[in-house]
Amino acid sequence: MATYLRVPMLTSIPTSSSSSSSSFPQSSRRRNLTTTTFCSVKFNATTKSKLPIPPLNPKDPFLSKLASVAATSPETLLNRPVNSDTPPYLDIFDSPKLMATPAQVERSVSYNEHRPRRPPPDLPSLLLHGRIVYIGMPLVPAVTELIVAELMYLQWMDPKEPIYIYINSTGTTRDDGETVGMETEGFAIYDAMMQLKNEIHTVAVGAAIGQACLLLSAGTPGKRFMMPHAKAMIQQPRVPSSGLMPASDVLIRAKEVIINRDNLIKLLAKHTGNSEETVANVMKRPYYMDSTRAKEFGVIDKILWRGQEKVMADVAAPEEWDKGAGIKVVDGF
Repeated sequence: MATYLRVPMLTSIPTSSSSSSSSFPQSSRRRNLTTTTFCSVKFNATTKSKLPIPPLNPKDPFLSKLASVAATSPETLLNRPVNSDTPPYLDIFDSPKLMATPAQVERSVSYNEHRPRRPPPDLPSLLLHGRIVYIGMPLVPAVTELIVAELMYLQWMDPKEPIYIYINSTGTTRDDGETVGMETEGFAIYDAMMQLKNEIHTVAVGAAIGQACLLLSAGTPGKRFMMPHAKAMIQQPRVPSSGLMPASDVLIRAKEVIINRDNLIKLLAKHTGNSEETVANVMKRPYYMDSTRAKEFGVIDKILWRGQEKVMADVAAPEEWDKGAGIKVVDGF
């Protein structure tokens, strides 16, 4: 093609002035010579120029396509329209991609050398690895499903190692007393605890209200604990919002609540060592217990206060106090 362009330039120049005036006009000859020379020079510059290609990521489809076009047909990249609405170099793609997907990008080692190769597990999974089940929400169906599944999994992993249940829950109600779940949610977790072969250590770390207090007291005897400033509370089950229900449906729900209340009283009496009458009397109104009162009522066995056991062990018996004070105990008084 270069030879074809040079031939007109050589043959179009006349040898004499007469032939020039007879064959071609002077202005036409100059225009032909200029156009032919410009096309030849521009094409030679295009073919001989080497486009600098920086190091690129071979997994990046945009840069790979751009480098391929630059190597095969560089005029496509050089002869760009001056005023175009298309972003630069995107018109060579059928379906443009500005970047590779995150899985295709080659990450810098210096930036990511300390980052984990996979996402860390969530907090319940980390606690489960230590055989800890944490009840930190009201007993709604999603929470019940998770707790029962964790209990069954821990028993399957090792039926001899103890399971630790940490409780900070308002039961099937919110802190303002409004019902958020059915009483069967608490009974489901309770039944799962009773079916386990493992020892169950229960610990109240915040609040154990209603059904959560039942779960606290249902731990293995001697393994029920409470933090010094935690609270426990037992109360009667609440009737869920009736809305626009007919009167007969409201009565059916009320009867079901009475059945749940009687079951709760029986279970609390069983695990606390109190009579059903005693539990029913204190449950007429919300009955709050701090750690000391909860221990006296039989909900827990020990208060987890760091160093408290040693302090109480160092306390002298009442007789020793009387003897040290010079008081003599007289028989018959």
